Amino acid sequence: MVTRRSFLKISSMGLAGAYLAACSVGGGTQAGAKSALRAAFAQPVNDLDPHGPSSVDEATLLAGRLIYDTLVRRDGQKLAPAVATKWDQPDDNTWVFTLRDDVTFHDGTKLTAKDVKASLERVKNANTAQSALWASVTTVEATDDTTLTITTQRPLGTMLVNLTLMFILPADKMNNPGFFTKPVGSGPFEVTSFTPADELSLTAVDHWSGRPKLKTVALPYLPETSSQITALRTGDLDILWPVPPDQLRELDGVDGIKLETVPSYVYYLNWFNCAKPPFTDPRVRRAMWRAVDVAGIVKNLFGDGAEVMTAPIPRTAFGHAKQEPYSHDPDAAKRDLQAAGLGDGFSTTLMWFGDTGPLADGLAQAMISDWAKIGVTVAPQALEKAEWLRRLNAKEFDMELQTNTVTTGDADFTLGRLYNSAADRMGYHNPTLDQILQQAHENTDQDTRKGLYAQACKIVWEDAVGIFPAALISTYGLRSTVAGFEPAPSNQPDLRGVTVGT
Repeated sequence: MVTRRSFLKISSMGLAGAYLAACSVGGGTQAGAKSALRAAFAQPVNDLDPHGPSSVDEATLLAGRLIYDTLVRRDGQKLAPAVATKWDQPDDNTWVFTLRDDVTFHDGTKLTAKDVKASLERVKNANTAQSALWASVTTVEATDDTTLTITTQRPLGTMLVNLTLMFILPADKMNNPGFFTKPVGSGPFEVTSFTPADELSLTAVDHWSGRPKLKTVALPYLPETSSQITALRTGDLDILWPVPPDQLRELDGVDGIKLETVPSYVYYLNWFNCAKPPFTDPRVRRAMWRAVDVAGIVKNLFGDGAEVMTAPIPRTAFGHAKQEPYSHDPDAAKRDLQAAGLGDGFSTTLMWFGDTGPLADGLAQAMISDWAKIGVTVAPQALEKAEWLRRLNAKEFDMELQTNTVTTGDADFTLGRLYNSAADRMGYHNPTLDQILQQAHENTDQDTRKGLYAQACKIVWEDAVGIFPAALISTYGLRSTVAGFEPAPSNQPDLRGVTVGT
């Protein structure tokens, strides 16, 4: 018998056929079963701790949406009640939330304000990517089972959108050893089994929002794109996302398969180390941008899988403000370099890791080719992720290419978190921008925040802190038997209303 574990070893060599044999022998869910769904995300689910080191990883967030609850949820572009039925602000620094009284964890215990308090305090103190969102929180009080009061040191305009990421765990169990091997949540699905980077199996439960139409959901990780495509075409998978742009032709027009797309929160950026010459000079940074045929590269490389960026965050994010594009003008780029004292060009480096996003290697090479045309020699540095991350955090780079995700759908998560001087992520310091971002972070009036982020977008764009080439389009490949599915820009689709026919 071929097990899933042995399959993973085989599939890493690109033998998709062995996977099909494994499914037929190993007892996987039969294709066409109305109560079961098999769906594969392009990234492995490595961790089910929504407050831990993987708290903003897309795969962990995907699992979290199914297993846990939050006080507030996203409903399209709006924020809506979830476990919290309503909220009030007695003053600028105080939020009072009223909770539902009919929410239970999967083990039958009641969810109360004490669980929310413990969860928020845990993520605040975890020293992870989400912790910074809660830095201004001073106290969290559970007045009674259904009343929670959060007090902040200063106004927090992102309170509600941040709470869409704050998953609620049982206070008396969440710190137990081994809890996250089979965690208990209060979401619409409970964990049946979990093998990191292999498969997450879920079973539907009675939920305050209604029981899901599916009985079970399996989220296998298939490391090879060829295996993913084959599994969808043969019916072993019901849903696959995101389909890489260069693989769309393998599925487009195939009988029994439909493609659905949505602009995503994910985009490519190429940061300059603004603290390291010659990129301390904005004229050099602008020259590098003008040298790149962004529109041509995005069209020829990504096709329908991406669109040209019009701001330093995608248009799907709150706070996006369209900017004047940099025209592809190598001659103007050369003049900029001449004015900066680099008329003879210069040599530099670009680092990235291959799994950062679709066609990352091709994007890097295309940009390097265009820079060569203005006399700038760029040495490519394709690194392992761990080394790339170490060098990024230490600012040991000249330029670095990566995908980034506006995880909350709000500009504060990217602009406010990455571009303020205190963060010092790419050596860029601008006191005027710092003040604008702080005001946007604290203000609770959303129209005011939008205006402030428009100013921030303009500064980051015109100062060319980085090059922002492509916003990715998420393409979901679905078997035609799948109904009730809605693609999500976050890559975290809601599966509660999905059905699978025959």
